[in-house]
Amino acid sequence: MAKLTSQILRSMAHIKLENVVKRFGDVIAVKDFNLDIEDKEFVVFLGPSGCGKTTMLRLIAGLESPEEGNILIDGQRVNELPPADRDIAFVFQFYALYPHLSVYDNIAFPLKAVKVAKPEIDARVKRVATILQIADMLHRKPSVLSGGEMQRVALGRAMVRQPKVYLLDEPMANLDAKMRMDTRAEIKRLQHEIGATTIFVTHDQVEAMSLADRIAVIHQGVLQQIGTPHEVYNRPESLFVAGFMGMPTMNLLDAELGTREGGSGLRLSHTDVWLTLSPHQQAGISATAQNNGLVFGIRPEHINATREPVGRKIAAEVHLVEPLGAVNILDLRLGTHPETQEPILIRVRTHPTFPIAVGGTIWLDFDEAQMHLFDRKTEYAIWERNLT
Repeated sequence: MAKLTSQILRSMAHIKLENVVKRFGDVIAVKDFNLDIEDKEFVVFLGPSGCGKTTMLRLIAGLESPEEGNILIDGQRVNELPPADRDIAFVFQFYALYPHLSVYDNIAFPLKAVKVAKPEIDARVKRVATILQIADMLHRKPSVLSGGEMQRVALGRAMVRQPKVYLLDEPMANLDAKMRMDTRAEIKRLQHEIGATTIFVTHDQVEAMSLADRIAVIHQGVLQQIGTPHEVYNRPESLFVAGFMGMPTMNLLDAELGTREGGSGLRLSHTDVWLTLSPHQQAGISATAQNNGLVFGIRPEHINATREPVGRKIAAEVHLVEPLGAVNILDLRLGTHPETQEPILIRVRTHPTFPIAVGGTIWLDFDEAQMHLFDRKTEYAIWERNLT
């Protein structure tokens, strides 16, 4: 397998995006986008629908043109270069296979279009089909293939060109959950073996976390954060990233500094919950941030729940129990908003055998090393945290 893979390698690419801007009328789809993608790196563009991730992919491919900024591939500015001259393979969400052509001819199509010699076409198609484990399907038509098999054919058509860069736009969006998992593992294996520079677009954070060397989180055309899956999940740099990453997402609650008997600390707004801060944490909260408003964050898995109060624990009423099989997610009531009368809830992840019912009381401990704080106005993280 490794030997076969090595035979289809060619020069790979470093991609640099400099202050890229793309507008559609009055709408800014991509805003001042800066990113370096290293040779052979697997980068995932992650964000909700309409955030600009596919637009950015199309800009790199040459299917759209930027109004401002530069797109460089291996140091060459390609803003005006046609898509065919960028040496990029684009795999779309919809497979776009030719129904009247066999699998063999679908894969071979881009080589025939540029008049590659027949013996070379045959050798490349069979090598790629062997890697993708579809060599026994080359005679079939797309109509008799499963969704996963058609996806492999679409990947094969991209691979056979031996491009510098692979761009994949939500290629698994139309697959069921089991097939998505299998195809995800296949894409990761292929990218590792081929070592190609790859940009993968998705709104699915599980895909992003499992596939990426680095994740670029995008919101409203703005690059929110770029980092490894571990960095993006454990050290979100903005409220958007904190609220977008994780299933369930991070608890985000209004908070303010205050003083009570025994010293100062952080109070969760409209609750009786006070959190003790270290001198370092307190020093990191500027007067400006206090005036802007504070948002406290902690992930459900970083809260420890017990049925009995041990030490200084936080009491909470069980509002809802969501059994998910491997875990339970508890919605816990910490207080009530005085204006809306809506409950102030925090989510906790527990073992499925944890015995509790709606209306019961449990006690909570927060992992102090996993607490986050954000400036409500700027939406940026306040505390810098070291990852282990």
